[in-house]
Amino acid sequence: MTVLLAVTCAVAVGNIYFPQAIIPLIAAGLHTSPDSASVAVTATQLGYTAGMFLLVPLGDRLPHRSLLVALLSLTGLALLAAGCAPTLPLLVAASALIGLATVAAQVVGPLAAGLVAPERRGAVIGTLLSGSIGGMLLSRAFSGVLSEWLGWRAPYLVAAALVLFLASILARTVPVTTPSSCQPYPALLAEALRLLRAEPDLRRSCFYQATVFAGFSAVWTSLTLLLTGPVYGLGAQAVGLLALVGGGTMLCTPLAGRVVDRRGPDSVNLVCMLGVLFSAALLTAGALGGAPGLAALVAGTLLLDIAMQSGTVANQARIYALRPDARSRLNTTYMTCAYLGGSAGSWLGVWTYGDAGWWGVCALVALLTMLALARHVVALCGGKPGATGSRPRATAVDRPIAPR
Repeated sequence: MTVLLAVTCAVAVGNIYFPQAIIPLIAAGLHTSPDSASVAVTATQLGYTAGMFLLVPLGDRLPHRSLLVALLSLTGLALLAAGCAPTLPLLVAASALIGLATVAAQVVGPLAAGLVAPERRGAVIGTLLSGSIGGMLLSRAFSGVLSEWLGWRAPYLVAAALVLFLASILARTVPVTTPSSCQPYPALLAEALRLLRAEPDLRRSCFYQATVFAGFSAVWTSLTLLLTGPVYGLGAQAVGLLALVGGGTMLCTPLAGRVVDRRGPDSVNLVCMLGVLFSAALLTAGALGGAPGLAALVAGTLLLDIAMQSGTVANQARIYALRPDARSRLNTTYMTCAYLGGSAGSWLGVWTYGDAGWWGVCALVALLTMLALARHVVALCGGKPGATGSRPRATAVDRPIAPR
């Protein structure tokens, strides 16, 4: 079941990222500029943010199996619509719907967290995140190669078939779970916002992920423009192949989860933020072009992927320990903030690249990470005992409690 849930995360997350590698081909196919075509990527991320806020809280209210199957079915239909879109506005609309529905990974996380012992939660989160990372990386390579052969529509149509097939499997295999809340839908949405006000550890986890993920999105959205531009002159296939370098991240996140279980999330967050800063320094050499520049891009993106995803493990372990009865709502708040940051990062990355080039994008990553690091230092130096999340609250009573 853990493997199946990890595959579900991979497929769902892959739908968000595979358009990044085919922006130039979309632009050529729909007779528009790459900057305009990149709006489809931003629309997917904004739709994903809306889906996390509007749909993921239902994980506390509805059986997980029914919710997962419904979300994947809707995603498959939206992918079909995108693959058949005759114009850019229709593609953008279909992309927003894809993002809205493909939030299955955010339903799987709270489901799995409730099925394992607290002392193993970090390791399981790391395993599921490995699946998400695999989907992120393979989807870029898959879309880059497939679109070079068959055109930009092919990745959307193949992804639709895969998603619908997975929905049919989950309909028969996911265990039936009992909802942890009987609150009406408006109350669930309001609770997600209330939790952000009430839980300091949730607020800072959201801030960490929003800033770091904004930098991550800025890099990967701009990287397509760099590699296919005059500095390198490569095709969309090269972007997808470069993404495969991050496959090492799949091995690192389970290890990060075990470190979180032993040492707590704060130490992992600190190392990850420093890793992102170092990756920004490495990535600046990518502007040089040629073999040295490409080597810098490979090393920098690998380190960026590892640091960002390992920090995600730490953040999610921290928030899942706060309220066992409200994990979906906690995850809703956390991921909504994260993808608001990611959506802003995609837009800022394209804008910064147009005005300041690749150097400006790397400086943007460093600035965003410094903001997160400053907040983390304040929490470590000034937080009261237990408030900094130095260890997951695994000793707390981990059973459903009455909804507030």
